[in-house]
Amino acid sequence: MSDNQNLLAGQRRALILDEVRRRGGVRVSELTRMLRVSDMTVRRDLDALARQGMLEKVHGGAVPVPEGRTHEPGFEAKSALETSAKYAIARAAAGFAAPGGAVALSGGTTTYAVAQQLVEVAELTVVTNSVRVADVFHTAPRPAEGGPARPATVVLTGGVRTPSDALVGPVADAAIAALHFDVLFLGVHGLSEGAGLSTPNLAEAETNRHFIRSARRVVLVADHTKWGVTGLSSFAALEQVDVLVTDSGLEPEARRVLAERVPELIIADAEEE
Repeated sequence: MSDNQNLLAGQRRALILDEVRRRGGVRVSELTRMLRVSDMTVRRDLDALARQGMLEKVHGGAVPVPEGRTHEPGFEAKSALETSAKYAIARAAAGFAAPGGAVALSGGTTTYAVAQQLVEVAELTVVTNSVRVADVFHTAPRPAEGGPARPATVVLTGGVRTPSDALVGPVADAAIAALHFDVLFLGVHGLSEGAGLSTPNLAEAETNRHFIRSARRVVLVADHTKWGVTGLSSFAALEQVDVLVTDSGLEPEARRVLAERVPELIIADAEEE
C-alpha cells in the first residue's frame, strides 16, 4: 500500500483491526512495514484500540479479543470495522425507503450508515431505538427555503441503553408494538444457518422481535463478517427477512444458503462505488 502513510488515524486503525482479525494476530514490525509508519505510531494505535476493547496487546504485537456469545462491543468499537462495506450496503439499502413513508431503524453501526443516506429522502417518518441514528436526523442540515424536504418526523423510543447505544426493554417494546412501518432497516450481531439472527443482549432480542412484527418489509443490513456468528439469543429465522443487503466478501456457500432462504439477496460491492 504505497500511500498508507497518508491515512488518517481512524483508517489506519481499521486496517490494523482487519489484519489482526484476518490473521489471528500481528507483530508491530509487520504493521510498520505494511502501513509505512513509525514503530511509535503503531504502538499508539494499538494502545488506543486496546483501551476501546477492540484488540488485546501482547509482547511485540496484538491479538483479537476473545469474544463469547454474550460479549457486546460498544458503538465506537464496531464503527471502525468494515467501514467501506457498511457504506456500500447503506447506499444499496436506502433505495427501499420511499418519500413520505414510515420507516424504522434498529440500533447498530450499519443502520447508522443507512440513516446517513436516508436524510436525503423527503418527508419520512422515522422510528428508531438508536440514539446515534436519531442524532443523524436531528443534526441534518435544515432545507433551504424552496429546497428539497427533509425527514419530517423522528420518533426515538424510550428504554434502557445498551453498549451499542440502542434503547431496549419494556418501554421500547411497548412503543414499537403500537406502530406500523413500511420498511424496517435491521442490523444484527450474528447471522447463521442454524441460529438465524442473533444478539448477545436478551432485551435487545425482544425489542428486535417487536420491530419485525410491526414491519411490512424487513431489510436486513449485515456485512459478510456477521455470517457464522451466533449470539446468546436468536430473535428471528432467516425466512423472516424479506431482503438481505450484504457485501461482496460473503463466501459462495453462504450466498447459496441465504439465496435459498431469503427472498431477495443484494450484494453491494464497495470497490465499485
